[in-house]
Amino acid sequence: MSQKRTDIMQRLDLKTFLNAIHLPLVAIGTSERIEGMNDAAIDLLGHDILGRHFVMGLRQPKLLEAIEKVLSHREKTLSNFVGREGDQAFTWDVICSPLTVQGDFLGVLVSFTDVSALETANQMRRDFVANVSHELRTPLTALSGFIETLRGAARDDEKVRDRFLGIMDKEAGRMNRLVGDLLSLSRVEGDERMRPTDEIDIVSVLRSVLQTLKPLAQGQGCDVKLVHADDIGPVLGDRDQLQQIFTNLVENALKYGGRDKTVTVEIARIEHDRSLRCPSLEVRVCDQGEGITPEHIPRLTERFYRVDSHRSREMGGTGLGLAIVKHIVSRHRGRLRVESTLGQGSCFTVVLRQDA
Repeated sequence: MSQKRTDIMQRLDLKTFLNAIHLPLVAIGTSERIEGMNDAAIDLLGHDILGRHFVMGLRQPKLLEAIEKVLSHREKTLSNFVGREGDQAFTWDVICSPLTVQGDFLGVLVSFTDVSALETANQMRRDFVANVSHELRTPLTALSGFIETLRGAARDDEKVRDRFLGIMDKEAGRMNRLVGDLLSLSRVEGDERMRPTDEIDIVSVLRSVLQTLKPLAQGQGCDVKLVHADDIGPVLGDRDQLQQIFTNLVENALKYGGRDKTVTVEIARIEHDRSLRCPSLEVRVCDQGEGITPEHIPRLTERFYRVDSHRSREMGGTGLGLAIVKHIVSRHRGRLRVESTLGQGSCFTVVLRQDA
């Protein structure tokens, strides 16, 4: 670097200049060494690369190629940078720009923009589309196969026709439930930022839910108990959505809690909930089923996540019920907790606030 360029770099007070920008910035001189980094870049890349050749400091081939192009042709070049912290992957969009002062080319300014959240959202969107496609493809394939058979070899076989029509009805119902849950999830996500303010009698909601699910409970041979104090007060909420929460939770308890067992729905008033920092109601839905192993519990509210995929589909589950519950609870500024012990059962606790 010429003396003139050195003077310019000194007059710039490079560290102060770079720290004026919140994005990670790295300045590479014409000597091809890393001459400056702001604090954000030091947090990202480490302090020990300062003063080293950029090839040794940055190492990722695509980024190195972009920097070399700027050094050779003095043209802005786009690249990316991928890092990892523990099990978490991070992605940055990178802009490599010529660094010039008063017409003098001093090197390359490399800026990093964190796009990890966008990449995660895009991956979630791709996974969601793939999951929906998979969930719909199975019943559609079955329906197509049965229709082809009924038009051909089984056209005049009444027993086969009746059996196939029964299966087709079941698969059509499965698709209908899936579409219904997808629409419900979309509506819930659309309303999630709008906090409900109606005062709702949660006991009335739960009695309505249990009355609706009474045929299922009788079919499973299950006893459902509703336990609560006489005066627990209302919660702030959306009645239809609260009914949807507890319909999903009680239905799951009846389906997966085992036949001839007891499902308990208990309401308790908390004078001051530590997590919500206000008076609240806890509604616990507990079954006496097989329980859930610990590794599954954190993922239960993911879309289409199932502990036992085959059993869930046989029971008519879409894999979206607990995702819907999570979003409704979030809209109500509440909490959802899951506790389970193998061989003893599971408890899903919804905490709803009572403050104005």
